[in-house]
Amino acid sequence: MNLTHIILYAIVPIVVIMLLGYVLGKKGAFNGNDAKRFNKVVLDIALPAALWVSIVQASREDLAVDLKLTIVSTVGIMACFMAVYFVFRYCFKKNTGADAAVSALISGSPTIGFLGFAVLEPIFGTSPKVALVVAIVGIVVNAIGIPVGLSLMNSSLDKQKAAESSTPGSAGQAINPNAVPVKKTSAFKPVLDALKKPVAWAPIAAVIWVLIGIPWPEWASPSFDLISKANASMAVLSAGITLSACQIKINAQAWVGLVMKMIMMPAVLLIFGMLVKMDPTNLKMLVVAGALPPAFSGIIIADEYGTYVSTGTTSLALSMVSFVAFCPIWIAITDMCITHFM
Repeated sequence: MNLTHIILYAIVPIVVIMLLGYVLGKKGAFNGNDAKRFNKVVLDIALPAALWVSIVQASREDLAVDLKLTIVSTVGIMACFMAVYFVFRYCFKKNTGADAAVSALISGSPTIGFLGFAVLEPIFGTSPKVALVVAIVGIVVNAIGIPVGLSLMNSSLDKQKAAESSTPGSAGQAINPNAVPVKKTSAFKPVLDALKKPVAWAPIAAVIWVLIGIPWPEWASPSFDLISKANASMAVLSAGITLSACQIKINAQAWVGLVMKMIMMPAVLLIFGMLVKMDPTNLKMLVVAGALPPAFSGIIIADEYGTYVSTGTTSLALSMVSFVAFCPIWIAITDMCITHFM
C-alpha cells in the first residue's frame, strides 16, 4: 500500500480540518457547547445513516466472512478496555474506581464513530466492508464498552457516597440507623440506554435486514448518502473544537494512556486476528481502527461527571497528534505480518 497515498488522502485532510476546528475554537467562532451539538448530529443522524446505507448493500456472504471480525473486535477491544481499567485503578494509587473507568472509556476505546469513515475510506475505498468494520467496532464501543464503563463508574461512585453517608459527622457521633440508603444504579440501565441510541441500533437493524434477505432499493440510497457525507467532516471539525476548549496537562498517566491506546490495542487486535486467520483486508482495517485516537465519548462522560477531565483530555490530544505517525506504521507492520506469517 502506497505510504504517500495514506498520508495525503487519509491523514493530511484530518489534520487540516481538525486544525481548522481548533483555530476556530480558539478564536471564539465555536465553543465546547457547539462541539457537543455537532457531535449529536454526527452520532444521532449522520453516522447511523452512513452505517445503515452501507451495510444494507452487503450480502449474507459478507456477513459470514465478518464473523471472525466480530469475535476479534469484541474480545480484543474489551480485553484492552479492562486492561486499561485495572492499570489505572491499581498502578496509580490516587485514582478512584471512577477515574479508572473514565480512563478505560478514553484509552480503551477507539473513536470509530467520529474518525472511522474519515480514515478507512481514503485508505481502503468505499465499500460495505469498511462500513461493517466501522459498525462492528462501533457496536463494541457504544453498546458494550460504554455500558461497562458507566457500570464501573456508578459502582465506584455509589461506594463513595455510601462511605460518606456512613461517616460520622464528628468524633463520637453515632451513625443514624434510619438514614436513607444510597440508591444503586441498575447494571443493565447503561446497556439499555446505549442500545436506544441510533448509532447502536441502526447497524444492528441493518444486519438483520441483510440476514432476512430483503433487497435494498437503489433509489433509496441517495437520501441517506446526502446526510451521511457530513459524518466525517463534521466529526473531525468537532474534534478540533473540542480540543480547543479543553485544558491540556501532560503527566505520567497521560503518557501511559497514549501507550496503551496507540500501541497495546492495535498490537492485541493484530495478534488475535492472525491467530484466528482473519481475512487480510479486514485485519488491516481492524488494526487501523484499533490505532485510532481515544473515543471522544469518554471525554464527554468525564466532563459530565467532573472526573478525570484534564488528564483524559491530555491523553486524547497526545493520541491525536501521535496517530499521524502510528497509522502508517501499523499498516506497514500489518502488511509485513500478513506476508510472512499468514
